[in-house]
Amino acid sequence: MSKPGQGSVENDTREAIMEATFRALSKHGYTGLRMRDIGEEMEMTRQVIHYHYDGKHDLMSHFLEYIIDQYEGSVEVDEGAPPREELDARIDQCLLGPEFDDFGHWDRMKVYHELFTHAQNDAEHRAIFNEHYERIRGSITEVVEDGIERGVFREVDAARMGQLITDIIHAARGRKLSLGQDDAPEQARRSIDEFVLDSLHVDAE
Repeated sequence: MSKPGQGSVENDTREAIMEATFRALSKHGYTGLRMRDIGEEMEMTRQVIHYHYDGKHDLMSHFLEYIIDQYEGSVEVDEGAPPREELDARIDQCLLGPEFDDFGHWDRMKVYHELFTHAQNDAEHRAIFNEHYERIRGSITEVVEDGIERGVFREVDAARMGQLITDIIHAARGRKLSLGQDDAPEQARRSIDEFVLDSLHVDAE
């Protein structure tokens, strides 16, 4: 469990610890990662990490939430935008990623997927990943439902459509990161357009 006061970690301190964790994980991987490796990646003393987090597992749980927040909190779509435009923005965000000043999208996804592979043996982390998956699927489902209500999309099972798109995104990221198929995300994006999104429009019937 988190130590007392965990919820009140100052933003700058939390940011420094989380970004140091990115760098350390990228170098050492999850299995070989030690708290001292993270400490070596930051200017502050390593004791700051131990003060705020109850060991490696607790830090990794908060780190996962940090990664997820970066993606879920940065989708920008104008209010009242057409459903297709919003779907495109959400899919691009998950599949191709936002821009970061340090450690690009695929650097972050590499770390994300490494933790994802270990989640089968970690109930707490598995729950975090499941919640994230459901939020992604839910956000896509809501846009599809909105498009149906507005008469832009044809009648489909919105929940199943949301699940299909989310699964394609996860599979494409896995192909790139685990199998080294660098063109997988772009292939998946074109397939989503051609075989899924284009067919959603009423005039496609």
